Amino acid sequence: MSLIASDNGRVVIGLGKTGLSVARYFSNQGMSFAVADSRQIPPGLEQFRREFPHIKLSLGAFNTEQFLSATELVVSPGISLAEPAIAAAKAQGVVISGDIEWFCREAKAPIVAITGSNGKSTVTTLVGEMAAYQGRRVAVGGNLGTPALDLLSDDVDLYVVELSSFQLERCDSVGAEVATVLNLSEDHLDRHGSLLKYHQAKHQIFKECRQVVINRDDALSTPLVPDGVVRWSFGLGRSDFRTFGIVEQDGEQYLALAREALLPVAAMKIAGSHNISNALAALALGSAVGLAMPAMLTALCDFKGLAHRCEFVVEHQGVRYYNDSKGTNVGAAVSALRGLASAGKVVLIAGGVGKGADFTPLINTLAESARAAVFIGEMAPTLTEMLGERIPATTSDSMSSAVKAASTYALPGDIVLLSPACASFDMFSDYEHRGRQFSEAVMSLAGGALA
Repeated sequence: MSLIASDNGRVVIGLGKTGLSVARYFSNQGMSFAVADSRQIPPGLEQFRREFPHIKLSLGAFNTEQFLSATELVVSPGISLAEPAIAAAKAQGVVISGDIEWFCREAKAPIVAITGSNGKSTVTTLVGEMAAYQGRRVAVGGNLGTPALDLLSDDVDLYVVELSSFQLERCDSVGAEVATVLNLSEDHLDRHGSLLKYHQAKHQIFKECRQVVINRDDALSTPLVPDGVVRWSFGLGRSDFRTFGIVEQDGEQYLALAREALLPVAAMKIAGSHNISNALAALALGSAVGLAMPAMLTALCDFKGLAHRCEFVVEHQGVRYYNDSKGTNVGAAVSALRGLASAGKVVLIAGGVGKGADFTPLINTLAESARAAVFIGEMAPTLTEMLGERIPATTSDSMSSAVKAASTYALPGDIVLLSPACASFDMFSDYEHRGRQFSEAVMSLAGGALA
């Protein structure tokens, strides 16, 4: 099949990892396409030119006429569908899709599809580990790590994919073997406009799925699906048939299925009630695709968690420091704060770009369970004003000074937690850069260095 070098019928919008994966897929299929990016030097530009020297590439302001004359726009998740040129094309009947739509059409093996405001990367990785421990030929990626289209292979017998609301809003049907919305809290309202539209985008994951996993502790996770769809659930209460939960035996908490104790909570390396919930979700998803319980429990015992997600850094002078830089929304920060509060008083470092969220839940949780707070970035003045004098608080203009300030508030037995509840782009290149800055500042304070 020959590849047409320049064709405006199908336009890939946005380069970066996703755009490159779409271009690579179309090229391998012998399908014609063009590419457009509003940036003059987008990520992946040089790689694209090396791999696809004959493909038409438009850089700079989007050309409305180009989009209007297209038959399909394949839009990367980082680009809003409200972009005027895209919106105009959609209004004229041009098909809008994304990489996940194409992945789901092509995937021959069962798909475990995972989304949610918080915990989805942890659960996705954990289910992938569980499958690998059983010897399954599993491919893990999507919004996490490897783009979905780059996962496609005849050698894979199970796909485990993390999906964002941006990916889902441009995907007509996932058709997963099992799908879940782990939880829902306000996030990306600057893009979606309302919690309702965000909820609707997330729930696209349930379209034509065969099984669902529901969070009993979050009503917004419950889908509207036909009666024939198999239902599993998880929650921090007692377990029952096809439900995962917690039972107590001899004063110790256990992960459980149908009231049968499976594993002591203390046997896991990941800490906090939010991670107990993540573990239960992973067990439910793994059970839905037939993973053996012994393999899943072994994976749970070995799993150390993900970088920048309630990642333990060091204990210094009796104070434990945790990096949760991936906590980029209010719900994530509240979850981390509540999860770790059972282990000690928390001094929270938070702030950054607010993304239009309501920070009242974070402020109320701080007032209830934290010793103090240190605020950084654009939201620092607003958060300081909202908190008032309910607990001690200060602002800092750098991560180093924020860590030092937090250490002065913390007492032996306390926890210093970076969980910003915000995007990072006012002070850092991304959440990973923010997390590294935190960990480096902590290790400097402790007189050590990162490995």
